Amino acid sequence: QVQLVESGGGLGQAGGSLTLSCAASIRNFRNYAMGWFRQAPGKEREFVGQVTWDGAGTYRADSVKGRFAISRDNTKNTGYLQMSSLKPEDTALYYCAASTSFGVTEPTNYVYWGQGTQVTVSP
Repeated sequence: QVQLVESGGGLGQAGGSLTLSCAASIRNFRNYAMGWFRQAPGKEREFVGQVTWDGAGTYRADSVKGRFAISRDNTKNTGYLQMSSLKPEDTALYYCAASTSFGVTEPTNYVYWGQGTQVTVSP
């Protein structure tokens, strides 16, 4: 059974850091690019960033460039979203997802999804 399980969410302070993890039980995990999305209450799901199959390349939304880093460890079947310089507007439910394509920002391009982990940033 395919599963993506996020962890590491919680309460952070503005200017602080949090790191999210995404543990994947996907056959041939390294065949998938991993993406991160977020959704705040009353808003649409928003693309945060993506990392290539081998972790060599990343693509991030303008809103998080310079603050968030995306990586993966294929030996552990795990992806990471390292968030720094947090802002209250980063508050959202964060999802990891897997796609067979890189450079795609629409949720419909992702075939597997986690259940999400909440990140709340206080001022």
